Amino acid sequence: MRVLMIQALSVEGVSQEKVYPIGIVTLAGQLQQGGHQVDIVDMNLEVDPFGAVKEKLLAFRPDVVGISLRNIDPLANKTSSLIPPFVVAVRLIAAVLPQARIIAGGTGFSLFPERLMLELPEIDYGVVGEAEVTFPALLDNLDNPPPLPGLCLREGKGIRVTPPFREFDMANYIPPYRQLLNPSLYLDINSYVPAIGIETKRGCPFNCAYCVYPKLQGRKLRCRPPKAVVDEIEVLHKEYGITSFHFTDPVLNIPQGHLEEICHELIRRKLAVRWDGFMREDQLNEKNIALFAKAGCECFSFSPDGLCQEALDILQKNLNEADILKAARLAAQTGITTVYHFMVNVPGETERTCRKSIDFLEKIYEIHSKRRNLGTVVLNNIRILPGTPIEKMARAQGVIGPDTDLLYPTYYNPQPFDRFRYKLETIQLARNVFMWQEVTHSNENTVAGTPAKY
Repeated sequence: MRVLMIQALSVEGVSQEKVYPIGIVTLAGQLQQGGHQVDIVDMNLEVDPFGAVKEKLLAFRPDVVGISLRNIDPLANKTSSLIPPFVVAVRLIAAVLPQARIIAGGTGFSLFPERLMLELPEIDYGVVGEAEVTFPALLDNLDNPPPLPGLCLREGKGIRVTPPFREFDMANYIPPYRQLLNPSLYLDINSYVPAIGIETKRGCPFNCAYCVYPKLQGRKLRCRPPKAVVDEIEVLHKEYGITSFHFTDPVLNIPQGHLEEICHELIRRKLAVRWDGFMREDQLNEKNIALFAKAGCECFSFSPDGLCQEALDILQKNLNEADILKAARLAAQTGITTVYHFMVNVPGETERTCRKSIDFLEKIYEIHSKRRNLGTVVLNNIRILPGTPIEKMARAQGVIGPDTDLLYPTYYNPQPFDRFRYKLETIQLARNVFMWQEVTHSNENTVAGTPAKY
């Protein structure tokens, strides 16, 4: 069977940070090993993405088209959506090759499978969550598929979605078959984030109030053998010249010892590579942070999300302010660039928590001031996603109503603190500018020109 795998547009604009689509490349390699003829299109690489899809459809003539929707919108407080280009891509496939079967999947699709399939009758089947088991089995039974985990299929006028597969044994993980999509195409394509991702585990045991990772990957941590992870890195480095990687795990430095073993293996093999990933603050200590630095960590990415203890508790982070400040001090001592992500105007925001948030932000900058290794602080409102505690809070408070369409950008940002993010962004920008321009001042709030009200 001829199968075309398409990565739908997952960034806004040609200049945005792009990532190598390890999901569809992994599946494509698995299908090729199973005897299928496979090709790939990453729309994010193309100057004319829809033209590239049409050209590939006509040249390859696939029997099946698998299309992955990774992101539903660009986040970062934006109100633009990636659903329109996905809809157009699906309809283009159906118009150019009406006989081809269309199977949708990906993280974004997995959040809204019923909704997207009802709006797009062109989609024959969907796959929610992990697809290594379901997708190949579906291809073997397209006309009458058996019960498969994560399968979405039409049933009368509705859509039936079976529970997703969350138990794939990562000891059996086969790295993406890179020959199908050359990683060299992604060299130097980004300004900030490494384009090549490495998956070391799946699952997340935490209960963050806004997050969908446990729903999509399960709560059980399923780790790859550390040597297998480094084998993949070594091949990419030596065969394709890749020197910078992003670990895609929801949380990289859990369970204790796993990342440490990967780092020891990187050092043992003397691989001159750099890497980053999101780390849990309360898992860091002087010993492991020094090891991470020695093994090539080029950026400590933290997402504590709460700027005060009240916010941390509402967001169910199971962290305290002291954990975050301790991690900041450890990271600052290394001299390695550090980035923080925080959420603003969380449920329960008050004037007191706003003042505490400003003070906490100032502490973060002060900790990094000597080494000037604070990359930036990212400040976002909370994107409300279906099935999360934040959705329940927002509905109970009337922030969103029964008719609110969460498929499109919807943020938790009620009055009276709906402008608070701008005050924090002013302080953050002033701090960054003064830090990098090596200008000192006694009152950052005065220099930033921030108003008294939130």
